[in-house]
Amino acid sequence: MPWVAGVDGCRAGWVVVLVEQHATAAQAPEVRLCNGFEAVLTLEPVPVVIAIDIPIGLLDLPQPGGRTCDRQARHLLGRRASSVFSPPGRCILDATQYEQVRTHGMSRQAFGILPKIREVDRLLTPALQQRVYEAHPELAFRSLTGSPMQHNKKTPAGRAERLQALASLLAVPLQTLQHTVTQLHKPFRRTQVAPDDLLDAYVLTRTACRIADAQASRVPPIPPVDTRGLRMEIWF
Repeated sequence: MPWVAGVDGCRAGWVVVLVEQHATAAQAPEVRLCNGFEAVLTLEPVPVVIAIDIPIGLLDLPQPGGRTCDRQARHLLGRRASSVFSPPGRCILDATQYEQVRTHGMSRQAFGILPKIREVDRLLTPALQQRVYEAHPELAFRSLTGSPMQHNKKTPAGRAERLQALASLLAVPLQTLQHTVTQLHKPFRRTQVAPDDLLDAYVLTRTACRIADAQASRVPPIPPVDTRGLRMEIWF
Protein backbone atom coordinates (compact mmCIF):
# COMPACT_ATOMS: atom_id res chain seq x y z
CA MET A 1 0.00 0.00 0.00
CA PRO A 2 1.38 3.47 -0.83
CA TRP A 3 2.69 5.74 1.92
CA VAL A 4 2.17 9.47 2.36
CA ALA A 5 3.98 11.95 4.60
CA GLY A 6 3.21 15.07 6.59
CA VAL A 7 6.22 17.29 7.27
CA ASP A 8 6.75 20.23 9.59
CA GLY A 9 9.85 22.22 10.42
CA CYS A 10 11.27 21.84 13.92
CA ARG A 11 14.38 22.99 15.78
CA ALA A 12 16.32 19.88 14.84
CA GLY A 13 15.31 19.98 11.17
CA TRP A 14 12.14 18.40 9.83
CA VAL A 15 9.74 16.10 11.66
CA VAL A 16 8.04 13.61 9.33
CA VAL A 17 4.96 11.52 10.04
CA LEU A 18 4.47 8.62 7.62
CA VAL A 19 1.19 6.73 7.22
CA GLU A 20 -0.11 4.22 4.73
CA GLN A 21 -2.52 5.93 2.37
CA HIS A 22 -5.55 3.90 3.43
CA ALA A 23 -4.36 2.79 6.84
CA THR A 24 -6.85 1.80 9.50
CA ALA A 25 -6.93 3.56 12.86
CA ALA A 26 -5.15 0.54 14.39
CA GLN A 27 -2.07 1.08 12.22
CA ALA A 28 0.30 3.41 14.06
CA PRO A 29 2.14 6.01 11.99
CA GLU A 30 5.91 6.16 11.75
CA VAL A 31 7.88 9.25 12.75
CA ARG A 32 11.26 10.30 11.39
CA LEU A 33 13.49 13.25 12.21
CA CYS A 34 15.41 14.54 9.18
CA ASN A 35 18.18 17.06 9.68
CA GLY A 36 17.83 18.38 6.12
CA PHE A 37 15.21 18.61 3.39
CA GLU A 38 17.26 16.39 1.10
CA ALA A 39 16.71 13.58 3.62
CA VAL A 40 12.96 14.21 3.39
CA LEU A 41 13.13 13.74 -0.37
CA THR A 42 14.94 10.40 0.01
CA LEU A 43 12.73 8.86 2.71
CA GLU A 44 12.13 5.12 2.79
CA PRO A 45 9.44 4.01 2.21
CA VAL A 46 9.07 6.57 -0.56
CA PRO A 47 5.89 8.63 0.01
CA VAL A 48 3.71 9.09 -3.06
CA VAL A 49 2.71 12.48 -1.62
CA ILE A 50 4.56 14.76 0.81
CA ALA A 51 2.54 17.59 2.35
CA ILE A 52 4.87 20.13 3.94
CA ASP A 53 4.29 23.31 5.89
CA ILE A 54 6.74 25.60 4.10
CA PRO A 55 6.32 28.13 1.29
CA ILE A 56 6.92 26.64 -2.16
CA GLY A 57 7.10 29.05 -5.06
CA LEU A 58 8.15 32.60 -4.24
CA LEU A 59 7.60 36.06 -5.60
CA ASP A 60 10.77 37.71 -6.86
CA LEU A 61 9.89 40.84 -4.87
CA PRO A 62 7.74 40.78 -1.72
CA GLN A 63 4.23 42.19 -1.96
CA PRO A 64 1.88 43.37 0.84
CA GLY A 65 -0.02 40.33 2.07
CA GLY A 66 2.29 37.92 0.28
CA ARG A 67 1.25 35.60 -2.51
CA THR A 68 -2.34 35.10 -3.67
CA CYS A 69 -2.43 31.75 -1.85
CA ASP A 70 -1.37 33.38 1.43
CA ARG A 71 -4.12 36.00 1.22
CA GLN A 72 -6.79 33.43 0.33
CA ALA A 73 -5.65 31.06 3.10
CA ARG A 74 -6.00 33.87 5.66
CA HIS A 75 -9.52 34.55 4.43
CA LEU A 76 -10.44 30.89 5.00
CA LEU A 77 -8.87 30.81 8.46
CA GLY A 78 -10.55 33.90 9.93
CA ARG A 79 -9.47 34.08 13.57
CA ARG A 80 -6.43 31.89 12.82
CA ALA A 81 -5.36 34.07 9.88
CA SER A 82 -2.23 35.22 11.69
CA SER A 83 -0.83 31.69 11.38
CA VAL A 84 -0.25 32.36 7.68
CA PHE A 85 2.71 34.70 7.28
CA SER A 86 3.94 36.32 4.10
CA PRO A 87 7.03 34.50 2.79
CA PRO A 88 10.05 36.47 1.61
CA GLY A 89 10.70 37.46 -1.96
CA ARG A 90 13.39 35.39 -3.58
CA CYS A 91 15.57 38.51 -3.75
CA ILE A 92 16.25 38.33 0.02
CA LEU A 93 16.60 34.58 0.49
CA ASP A 94 20.30 34.89 1.27
CA ALA A 95 19.82 37.37 4.13
CA THR A 96 21.47 36.38 7.41
CA GLN A 97 20.49 39.34 9.61
CA TYR A 98 16.99 40.61 10.32
CA GLU A 99 18.13 44.17 9.61
CA GLN A 100 18.71 43.12 6.00
CA VAL A 101 15.02 42.23 5.49
CA ARG A 102 13.15 44.51 7.88
CA THR A 103 12.63 47.17 5.20
CA HIS A 104 11.00 44.50 3.02
CA GLY A 105 8.17 44.08 5.54
CA MET A 106 9.27 40.61 6.62
CA SER A 107 8.10 39.48 10.05
CA ARG A 108 10.50 38.04 12.61
CA GLN A 109 8.49 34.79 12.46
CA ALA A 110 9.15 34.49 8.73
CA PHE A 111 12.80 35.44 9.19
CA GLY A 112 13.16 32.69 11.80
CA ILE A 113 12.46 30.01 9.20
CA LEU A 114 14.26 31.74 6.34
CA PRO A 115 17.01 29.05 6.29
CA LYS A 116 14.33 26.37 5.82
CA ILE A 117 12.57 28.34 3.07
CA ARG A 118 15.94 28.78 1.35
CA GLU A 119 16.77 25.08 1.72
CA VAL A 120 13.49 23.96 0.15
CA ASP A 121 13.59 26.58 -2.61
CA ARG A 122 17.04 25.42 -3.70
CA LEU A 123 15.95 21.79 -4.03
CA LEU A 124 12.36 22.06 -5.31
CA THR A 125 11.67 21.78 -9.03
CA PRO A 126 8.40 21.76 -10.97
CA ALA A 127 8.88 18.01 -11.44
CA LEU A 128 9.18 17.46 -7.65
CA GLN A 129 5.92 19.34 -7.19
CA GLN A 130 4.23 16.25 -8.56
CA ARG A 131 4.71 14.71 -5.11
CA VAL A 132 5.79 17.57 -2.79
CA TYR A 133 2.95 19.96 -1.97
CA GLU A 134 2.81 23.07 0.18
CA ALA A 135 0.16 22.66 2.85
CA HIS A 136 -0.83 24.35 6.10
CA PRO A 137 -1.77 22.61 9.37
CA GLU A 138 -4.46 25.14 10.30
CA LEU A 139 -6.17 24.63 6.95
CA ALA A 140 -5.88 20.88 7.48
CA PHE A 141 -7.59 21.12 10.88
CA ARG A 142 -10.24 23.40 9.37
CA SER A 143 -10.97 20.71 6.77
CA LEU A 144 -11.57 18.20 9.59
CA THR A 145 -14.07 20.30 11.52
CA GLY A 146 -15.49 22.69 8.94
CA SER A 147 -14.29 25.77 10.82
CA PRO A 148 -11.01 27.25 12.08
CA MET A 149 -9.65 26.12 15.42
CA GLN A 150 -10.73 28.26 18.37
CA HIS A 151 -7.48 28.30 20.32
CA ASN A 152 -3.78 28.84 19.70
CA LYS A 153 -2.04 25.52 19.08
CA LYS A 154 0.57 26.14 21.79
CA THR A 155 -2.04 26.37 24.57
CA PRO A 156 -3.49 23.34 26.40
CA ALA A 157 -6.94 24.18 25.00
CA GLY A 158 -5.53 24.43 21.49
CA ARG A 159 -3.76 21.09 21.76
CA ALA A 160 -6.90 19.46 23.14
CA GLU A 161 -9.18 20.66 20.34
CA ARG A 162 -6.70 19.58 17.68
CA LEU A 163 -6.34 16.13 19.24
CA GLN A 164 -10.12 15.86 19.37
CA ALA A 165 -10.39 16.76 15.68
CA LEU A 166 -7.87 14.05 14.77
CA ALA A 167 -9.51 11.51 17.08
CA SER A 168 -12.86 12.13 15.40
CA LEU A 169 -11.32 11.67 11.96
CA LEU A 170 -9.64 8.40 12.98
CA ALA A 171 -12.73 7.24 14.88
CA VAL A 172 -10.67 6.44 17.97
CA PRO A 173 -11.18 7.52 21.61
CA LEU A 174 -9.41 10.76 22.50
CA GLN A 175 -7.36 9.03 25.22
CA THR A 176 -6.15 6.45 22.71
CA LEU A 177 -4.91 9.13 20.34
CA GLN A 178 -3.30 11.09 23.19
CA HIS A 179 -1.37 7.95 24.16
CA THR A 180 -0.33 7.35 20.53
CA VAL A 181 0.95 10.91 20.10
CA THR A 182 2.79 10.77 23.43
CA GLN A 183 4.52 7.54 22.37
CA LEU A 184 5.43 9.01 18.99
CA HIS A 185 7.05 11.99 20.70
CA LYS A 186 9.01 9.95 23.26
CA PRO A 187 12.19 9.44 21.17
CA PHE A 188 12.68 13.21 20.82
CA ARG A 189 13.58 16.00 23.21
CA ARG A 190 11.42 19.10 23.22
CA THR A 191 14.48 21.01 22.09
CA GLN A 192 14.40 18.87 18.94
CA VAL A 193 10.68 18.48 18.24
CA ALA A 194 7.98 20.46 20.02
CA PRO A 195 4.66 18.68 20.67
CA ASP A 196 2.83 21.04 18.30
CA ASP A 197 5.40 20.32 15.54
CA LEU A 198 4.52 16.63 15.74
CA LEU A 199 0.78 17.31 15.77
CA ASP A 200 1.11 19.63 12.76
CA ALA A 201 3.02 16.98 10.81
CA TYR A 202 0.44 14.38 11.84
CA VAL A 203 -2.54 16.38 10.54
CA LEU A 204 -0.70 17.06 7.29
CA THR A 205 -0.82 13.33 6.59
CA ARG A 206 -4.55 13.92 6.24
CA THR A 207 -3.87 16.53 3.55
CA ALA A 208 -1.40 14.19 1.86
CA CYS A 209 -4.01 11.42 1.78
CA ARG A 210 -6.60 13.80 0.33
CA ILE A 211 -4.15 14.85 -2.39
CA ALA A 212 -3.29 11.22 -3.19
CA ASP A 213 -7.01 10.40 -3.41
CA ALA A 214 -7.72 13.47 -5.60
CA GLN A 215 -10.05 14.84 -2.91
CA ALA A 216 -8.01 17.83 -1.72
CA SER A 217 -8.59 21.52 -2.38
CA ARG A 218 -6.10 24.29 -2.95
CA VAL A 219 -5.95 28.05 -2.97
CA PRO A 220 -6.05 29.54 -5.45
CA PRO A 221 -7.87 26.96 -7.63
CA ILE A 222 -5.72 27.96 -10.62
CA PRO A 223 -2.35 28.89 -9.13
CA PRO A 224 0.19 31.21 -10.71
CA VAL A 225 3.77 30.04 -11.13
CA ASP A 226 6.90 31.86 -10.09
CA THR A 227 9.87 32.65 -12.30
CA ARG A 228 11.31 29.16 -11.69
CA GLY A 229 8.07 27.49 -12.77
CA LEU A 230 6.97 26.51 -9.24
CA ARG A 231 3.25 26.68 -8.50
CA MET A 232 2.32 29.09 -5.71
CA GLU A 233 -0.52 27.26 -3.96
CA ILE A 234 -1.55 25.90 -0.57
CA TRP A 235 -3.34 22.54 -0.29
CA PHE A 236 -5.77 21.32 2.36
